[in-house]
Amino acid sequence: MLMVVLMLALVAFPTSASANHSWGKYHWARTSNPFTLKVGDNVNSTWDTYLNGAISDWNPSTVLDLSKVTGSTSGSTCAPTSGRIEVCNAAYGTTGWLGIAQIWTTRGSHIVQATTKVNDTYFNQAQYNTAAWRRLVMCQEIAHDFGLAHQDENFNNVNLGTCMDYTNDPDGGGAYGPSNEHPNAHDFEQLVTIYSHLDRVSTVGTSAPADAPPGFMNADMHAQENWGEKVSESASGRSAIYVQDFGNGFKIITHVFWAQ
Repeated sequence: MLMVVLMLALVAFPTSASANHSWGKYHWARTSNPFTLKVGDNVNSTWDTYLNGAISDWNPSTVLDLSKVTGSTSGSTCAPTSGRIEVCNAAYGTTGWLGIAQIWTTRGSHIVQATTKVNDTYFNQAQYNTAAWRRLVMCQEIAHDFGLAHQDENFNNVNLGTCMDYTNDPDGGGAYGPSNEHPNAHDFEQLVTIYSHLDRVSTVGTSAPADAPPGFMNADMHAQENWGEKVSESASGRSAIYVQDFGNGFKIITHVFWAQ
């Protein structure tokens, strides 16, 4: 009888839908752990709470520290800065997406710069204008910028208790179970796995690679037609990854969280 109860509990509350949720082995090159990654604050006062919360959520990691700094761009432009993440919000229009994470990568899957954007056109609508939705999307999109993918992409099942899990009910309760507004232990375990090896060079806080092709570092990746080829999509169609390939190992990858 006890075994039956335990099995039912595991079905109702799975601990993880993915044993490995590294995003394509993409990572920041660095020569030691822990390393400090700067996060440029280009968000308005409405989003400051959620950006601060996401930074605090991820900083318990033993391999990664996030440090908020003054942003170097504007929300509407959200141009990248070499060696760090820029985070922006704006009313980007009826683009279809709630949030996107974009990473610029070189040979060896090294991230050299990244951006996170959240779209106020949707977050100003009643369905998404909640603290829970803002926390989930900000937490998740920043995590994509340092190499984490989703633990689960089913919006309708029980929450895993992590912002790396898609859901229709971010704050949980009832049939959805725990809140998906913050990381869980498996996220931190995955970060240790991603950053377990050290590199001979660092892309953190550094200038553009000397061999970067023309137009790579300052590419305008705002419009969807510039994202390149769609290489994957979740079963629900609510998540997709696009790749703009500049050749010789240089790519810009866009991770999209579509609105319902």
